[in-house]
Amino acid sequence: MVKYMTAEEAVKVIKSDDHVYIHGVAMAPQILIDAMVARAPELENVRIHHLHTEATAPYANAEYEGHFVLESFFVGSNCRRQTMEGHADYIPVFLSEVPRLIRNNIVPVDVALMQVSPPDKHGYVSLGSSVDASVAAVECGKVVIAQVNPKVPRALGDATMHMSNFDVFVEHESELHEAPAPLPDESDIKIGDFVATLVEDGATLQMGIGAIPNVVLGNLTNHKNLGVHTEMFSDGLIPLVEKGVLTNSEKKIWKNHIVASFVMGTKKTYEFLDDNPRVAMLECSFVNDVRIIRQNPKVTAINSALEIDITGQVCADSIGTRHYSGVGGQIDFIRGAGYSEGGKPIIAMPSITNKGISKIVPTLKPGAGVVSTRANVHYIVTEYGIAYLYGQPLKERARRLIQIAHPDHREELERAAYERWNGHFKM
Repeated sequence: MVKYMTAEEAVKVIKSDDHVYIHGVAMAPQILIDAMVARAPELENVRIHHLHTEATAPYANAEYEGHFVLESFFVGSNCRRQTMEGHADYIPVFLSEVPRLIRNNIVPVDVALMQVSPPDKHGYVSLGSSVDASVAAVECGKVVIAQVNPKVPRALGDATMHMSNFDVFVEHESELHEAPAPLPDESDIKIGDFVATLVEDGATLQMGIGAIPNVVLGNLTNHKNLGVHTEMFSDGLIPLVEKGVLTNSEKKIWKNHIVASFVMGTKKTYEFLDDNPRVAMLECSFVNDVRIIRQNPKVTAINSALEIDITGQVCADSIGTRHYSGVGGQIDFIRGAGYSEGGKPIIAMPSITNKGISKIVPTLKPGAGVVSTRANVHYIVTEYGIAYLYGQPLKERARRLIQIAHPDHREELERAAYERWNGHFKM
């Protein structure tokens, strides 16, 4: 039977050398995290695992080195600097396979720190806006502690679990972390406009959070019968539901439902998610399974990159040797969309960084990770247009990518291509 206690009492179960899983994104239980960190002087080598989390991640800070070791499945902004500096570490893995790591005890879970809604009259709680790998962590955790928070939306699907799956409840009301999308700049608007031209009626969408996805969604108000099967969604999706554009009626998998694995946005999104039978929050082992994704029609997957070389190799997780984010679900959906009937895998990014450095490069930086190989890539979109690379030879790929690079860098890229192919290259 689940026990109720304070956060300070609950985290006493954590021992040195334990593996601790923390609920992801907006569901990270800050009261339990803070109580655990307060015990740092008593603990050594506690290994912490999670997907990206919002709010603070104090256990990753240099001052706790030796007490906590963060080995995340995705590097979020709250632990990016610490990971780049070597105080925290990163486990490269496709998002679809994180639950497998947990269930096969490759990454064990001694203690899981979760956040849930209060139990309903049948004794069921909800994992709220973050299902992803959390179901596996609850099922496999030797001890499962949950902050019970009435602010947690009662998401349905795999998010619903009986309270008997938990060992300890800590009652604490707090607002969920909100992540409003940044305002788009001129470049974002142009990219979003180009991407929107690739979306057909009846398409099944996968998109992330940010200015470009929101611009794309804002351009789809005259489309018909769109569907969503995505690892995550945010505020930009809701107007399409309200306008009747997003019906999910032509999907093959979970027809008439929005399918997602986690949600990150503002209070508007969390309220939309709450007790909404149109939204199925499912484990990422299902949502990101290429075999599942490919069954939907016209899967249009919109992802981003840090840099792309002139043959189409996509780096999306590191800046050279320094890890910036993670593999995540990009390749899951690039592959799934590529196999989908009428599918379109899209990489959308500005042509330059905010410092004016070209993101289309002759070669990736030394140590850069190739998340999507040149063989996976179909559409690359910048503010200067669309390059279709699938089935194209290397030199033609270079020509098409140079044409959508920033004008200030095209001559340099053309020269690099000329040298790469020993003078046998011309635009």
